[in-house]
Amino acid sequence: MAVQTYRDLLVWQRAMDMVVELYQLTKRFPKEELYGLTTQVRRAAVSVPSNIAEGQGRGVGNEFNHHLRIAQGSLQEVETQVLVAERLQYVDRTQMASVMEIAAEVGRLNRGLQKSL
Repeated sequence: MAVQTYRDLLVWQRAMDMVVELYQLTKRFPKEELYGLTTQVRRAAVSVPSNIAEGQGRGVGNEFNHHLRIAQGSLQEVETQVLVAERLQYVDRTQMASVMEIAAEVGRLNRGLQKSL
């Protein structure tokens, strides 16, 4: 099936799954983190599929690739922030591992898409 919209991209679909999982996970963060780590990790997570969508909407080539690189950077932010949350004991290793697994998949798909452009 040909890609007609960003919603057809597997990388965007999995990034959206990651956002949902992170929102559910951050609901358990302490209330004092609402304007700190909670907001920061949510914004970084939403940035991943948002940049993929924006890049695809701008067309194939340098613009798309640029937005995919931004998405990759946001993904690294998410991973770092989840590791911080685990160190602060806001999440346990199992929860952290689940998010990191999805993030790794999104990263692989994103890099593969970048190479194909």
